[in-house]
Parts: sequence; structure tokens; C-alpha cells
Amino acid sequence: MSTTAIVILNWNGKHFLERFFHLLELRSEIPGVSIVVADNGSTDGSVDYIKKAHPSVRIIEFDTNYGFTGGYNKALAQVEADYFLLLNSDVEVTNGWLGPLIENMDSYSSVGICMPKIKSAFDHDSFEYAGACGGFLDVLGFPFCRGRILSNIENDRMQYNQAIEVFWASGAAMMIRSELYRSLGGFDELFFAHMEEIDLCWRAKLAGWQVWVFPESVVYHVGGGTLPNNSPHKLYLNYRNNLLMLHKNLPAGRRRLVIFARLIIDGLSAVTYILQGKALYFASVFRAHIDFYWLRHKTKRSEVPVNRKISGIYKGSIVFSFFWYRKKLRYLDIGPDIS
Repeated sequence: MSTTAIVILNWNGKHFLERFFHLLELRSEIPGVSIVVADNGSTDGSVDYIKKAHPSVRIIEFDTNYGFTGGYNKALAQVEADYFLLLNSDVEVTNGWLGPLIENMDSYSSVGICMPKIKSAFDHDSFEYAGACGGFLDVLGFPFCRGRILSNIENDRMQYNQAIEVFWASGAAMMIRSELYRSLGGFDELFFAHMEEIDLCWRAKLAGWQVWVFPESVVYHVGGGTLPNNSPHKLYLNYRNNLLMLHKNLPAGRRRLVIFARLIIDGLSAVTYILQGKALYFASVFRAHIDFYWLRHKTKRSEVPVNRKISGIYKGSIVFSFFWYRKKLRYLDIGPDIS
């Protein structure tokens, strides 16, 4: 029987733990499943709450906030299981959510990472921004999802209920084989937070693994629990880390061209922020590019196998397609069979 460790990385999320943790325990009672809370130096009483309200749950305590990347790397180094299921503290799980993930990972040895369908905790009929029903990249490295393109979020009408191979799984609720996580060296700690799961999935695909979404499993995500969506710092991390990810994982022949194109596009975005009176957003984009050029030499470039096809990349620009054509990209409903 396979074993699964559900690991919640918490930072000052006591209010989410009080709201969702008892549901997680109740709806995850499957043989071989354990729950671990790794605390990133919280100061809001999160640890005391878990110890008193859920005394049987294992707690790993850190003295400071190591970010999403460092926190999970340090926590998972202390956890033993066949599968790690990374789960945000602001996620509400549903009845029967866990079984399909474990069963599919048990059944298909080619799948290294998977995720459930992620819907909004505020509107259960709508997808949630961070992951929706499986993530993709466009040719310029912009991420999007089935059910969410840019800021346009669809209602869930069961239109994406087919399990398919995707490019990336959301770090809000992501299952990964422990052997794969360790062979990849875990998350890149230069990222600190944001885009780190896309980078991890990209490296897994380059190593020959598949990433899938299994919509039979459903969770509800609050989102923005650590940094609100309108945070200039969150914007900075997304711009910077997206460039770091491209630098690490693109083949040499495309890397410079794509990053040059992104320099132009990001520059236009920064000008738009200035015209809208959002000076802090402008500064975030500018600082992201400056820091990228300082940090890129510290990243470890991935080995890109010659002629390996990486599924889940849209050959065009998702920005151009969405704004100019309002293209629905329905081809995403059709994915390859699991091999």
C-alpha cells in the first residue's frame, strides 16, 4: 500500500486552520495517509492552536519564515512517504477528494505530479485563479489555466472534467512522488515564493515525467492568503521568478530571444502602470528585471534533452490570442492518453 503525507506549510494562517483543518482530517481518513503541519515561524498562535485542537498531528516548527520554497524543502526533508501532497492552509477539501489522486498515481507510473480541480472558496460555481483545472504556458512563458486565462475566470460547467496532461500543477494543492521531488532537489529556493511550482513541473517534464490534472478530485481555495493579489511585492516576485524560470529551462537557442521579447512586453506593462498612476507596480516590474539579471548567474540551468517534446505549451501568445481574438482555446479539452 502506498503512503501519502499531506503537508501544510503555514505562516500566520491560524484563521484558515481554524476554518478548514477539521474538514481536512475528516475527509482524508484513508489508510496510509498522514497529515503534517510545517510552521514557517508564525507569530499568530498557529502552533499552539494545532497542539491544543489537533494534538495527534505532527508539527515541524521553524524559527523564521523560509518562504514557500525553503519551508517546503526543509519540511519534506523530514517527512517519509511515497507521495507528498502539498496543500495550502486556505484550502477546503471536499468529500472523496483524496482517493482519485492516490489511485491515479498508483495506477500510472509515468505520472510524477498531479493536482485536483481547484474552485473558488468564495464562489463554488467558479474556478479559482491559482491553478483552476490545470496549468499551461504560452510560447513566451506566460502561465494560464483551463478555466482561467489572464484575469478572466470561467464558471465550472463541467466543461473541463476530462483528466488530461498539463504543463504545471498548482502549489496550492499538488501531489508529487517523493522520489521525484528529491531527485529534482525540491523547489528552487531563489524563488522564495510564486512560480516555483511551475519551475518544478518544468524540470520534472524535462526529466521525462508527466503532470496531470484529475478533476474528479475537487478542492476550494481562498487564494491570496499570504500576499493579496494586488500586492506590489507579489507582482515583483511573479515577474522576477518568471524570468528566472525561463532562463533555467528554455533551450539555449530560444532563451535569449524569449527573454528579449519579455523585456519589451514587461516594459510596456510597466508603462501602462505609470499611465494608470500605479507607481509602486511600475517599480515592482523595474526591480524584478534588475534583480533577475543579478540572480540569473546563481540559478542551475536544466538539462534540456534534444528533440524531447514537452506537452502543455501553447504555440502562440496567450495575451495576443485573448485580447485580439478572444480565442477560447477549446483544444485544451483534448489531452493525450496516459502511457
